[in-house]
Amino acid sequence: MEKRRFTVPEQKNYEYAYNLAYKLACETLAEIKDIEQQCRRSGAQYQLKDSGQVITIRYLGRTYTISLPDIGISPADSTGEVPIREKVLILHYFLSAKGTPVSNNLITFRELPEGKVYLPTFAKRTTSPLVKYFGKEPGLLPETGKKLGGYKADYGDTSVTIDAFKYVPVTFVLWQGDDEFPPEGNILFDATVTDYLSTEDMIVLCEIITWKLVGSLGEL
Repeated sequence: MEKRRFTVPEQKNYEYAYNLAYKLACETLAEIKDIEQQCRRSGAQYQLKDSGQVITIRYLGRTYTISLPDIGISPADSTGEVPIREKVLILHYFLSAKGTPVSNNLITFRELPEGKVYLPTFAKRTTSPLVKYFGKEPGLLPETGKKLGGYKADYGDTSVTIDAFKYVPVTFVLWQGDDEFPPEGNILFDATVTDYLSTEDMIVLCEIITWKLVGSLGEL
């Protein structure tokens, strides 16, 4: 399979751009000769049914199916529609996966390729809202993280690790702050993340997770 670099579009004109990105990813998926091998690399499951091939993949605590040859992505437990940018992320992960084991060596966004360039955008869309909504009550972070299959981690004053995909754990960290210092937040990744998603993908993924966490606050 020819190696392609997948890029998630910016939010401006996002609907048109995401549809183009999805179309490209679908075309690339259709070209894969050994789907079973790519399933092994991504940690997905493979089934051959009368209707065609079915890929089952975990994303943010839920199971999704990718059907071939007429490519479609849907939640395995419901008939709900998957947002286009999440379809793109699921396909980018599956297509880019190299099967590299998680190293448990954590890095920051700044250490990703071009991370320093994208850092202001990343902070605006992820860590800033994380601190805004959780900074005064960081103890709520692990509780909301459980709704996405997250589990408590040992960083900062409180932290939670969420397995976005099988080989893409993402750790959200908060420091509560005090009278002298304001609350702070950070997001950490396994050093192998670049074998699964691009830096642009990680911005979108972390933004999605952040707002899912914020949205869960009303359910506590």
